[in-house]
This record gives sequence, structure tokens and C-alpha cells, in this order.
Amino acid sequence: MLILAATPIGQVADASGRLADALASADVVAAEDTRRLKRLAAELGIEITGRIVSYFEANEERRTPELAELLAGGSTVVLVTDAGMPSVSDPGYRLVVAAIAADVAVTAIPGPSAVLTALAVSGLPVDRFCFEGFLPRKAGERTRALSELAAERRTMVFFESPHRTEVSLRAMAEVFGAERAGAVCRELTKTYEEVARGGIGELVAWAAGQEHGVRGEVTIVVGGAGPDTRTYEAEDLRELVTARQADGLSRKDAIEQVAGETGVRKKDVYDAAHS
Repeated sequence: MLILAATPIGQVADASGRLADALASADVVAAEDTRRLKRLAAELGIEITGRIVSYFEANEERRTPELAELLAGGSTVVLVTDAGMPSVSDPGYRLVVAAIAADVAVTAIPGPSAVLTALAVSGLPVDRFCFEGFLPRKAGERTRALSELAAERRTMVFFESPHRTEVSLRAMAEVFGAERAGAVCRELTKTYEEVARGGIGELVAWAAGQEHGVRGEVTIVVGGAGPDTRTYEAEDLRELVTARQADGLSRKDAIEQVAGETGVRKKDVYDAAHS
């Protein structure tokens, strides 16, 4: 059996009894950082008697077949990452797919999640949301990724590194608008937990005003777009498609994106683009 085990995102006391039992009894524990795993085991007062192997981004592809073979041979493998649930912007997806292909049972020990914790404390709508992970590092790719989300009606959750938080917020302000509601959740459940709420423009100012820069683990939550009540003429749609093509999209992708952003039927956007 493959067990995906959620680990604390801050407070060790959030670790479940099932997590401690699974780590203590597993045949193999695959960890994103073996040193963190050993510290966690010490804090939980348990001894890991099974084999400990590293499983992180750089060796995930190479190590997956090895772990899949152990699973197929009857071993119980527990997978943990540095914090939160494995495979959510962390290693794990490849191993889950390999285990399923080998007809091995896959289960999870639920627990702390930065995505759900940030969403819950953000003060933004939680009835519908989407998780977008980390934004691209390159400016052009980041802007394109955000442009594709400009008309997203659901609340959006992003992970970000502290040193790129201000840059990403500025890009969000440019694409979504400075008034779009958001929240920056920093160091969730830890001693210096902080949640900054307001319009994205205000959050840019908050990030820029941090004396030593934004620090700690960061999760950004952004409100969804409101209904678009504008009326688009054919010329407007054609210009939007042309602008998207200038950004590097194909004609087909540009039409699909404009249709999504404006709420205009794709056929009507197509007709406008070819008129």
C-alpha cells in the first residue's frame, strides 16, 4: 500500500496519531527532506524502523520505479513532503500514477493543508475555488498565465516564494486590477502568522513596505472576477484577439481566451476575428 501522509504546515501538535503510527510501522518512508523527517519523528516521540529514502523534485522521476517495485512486492510505503499533503505542488503524483498502474492500493492520511487553511482565513468566498500552484518565474509567462485567469469566477489560491511575492502581486494588480480583493497568508499556523487582506493594490503596498522583505511560507488568495456586463462590438473582439496573438498565442487559442474573458460565444469571437 502507498500512503500519502499530510505533515504539519507549522504546529507539530497538528500532526495526527495516524501519521505517527504510519511512520513508525512503514516498511519504507519516502521523504522530500530526510532531515526534516527525522526532526519530525523526534518531535512526535517515535522511532522510524523502516528504510528511509529521499524523494524530491530532482530524483522523483528516477526513484519512482524503485518505489513502485517495492510496492508491487508487498511493501507499505509512506510518502511525506516538507509540509502539507504530498503531490499538491510537491512530489507524489508520479508515484501515485505508478502505484495505480501496478494495481497497488493508494490511500491518504489527511491533515494540514496550506491551500485550505489560507482559503478559510482569507475572508473571500469559499463555495467555489481553484488552486493554481506557483506562477511562472518569467515575466511574460507569468502575465500570460494570469491573463488566462482574468475572467475566472472562482476564488483562486496560489503558492509563492517570499522573494517573488511583491512581483507576483504587482502582476496580479496589472492583470486583475488593483481593486480585486485578495489576501496574503504568511507563516500559517506558525508563531508569526500574518494575514494581509485588501485590494491587490493595497497588498502590493503592504509587500513593498516590509522592512526586510516578505518572509516565510506564502499563500496568496485572490477573489474571482465579477460578471462582465460590458457590450463588445466586433471591432473590440478583433482587437482583443489580435493583442493575444501578439503575446504569442495561436489564432485558435486567442479566440478561446477572449471568449472566456468576455463571456461572448466562441463562434461570435471567431466571426469577429475573421471579419
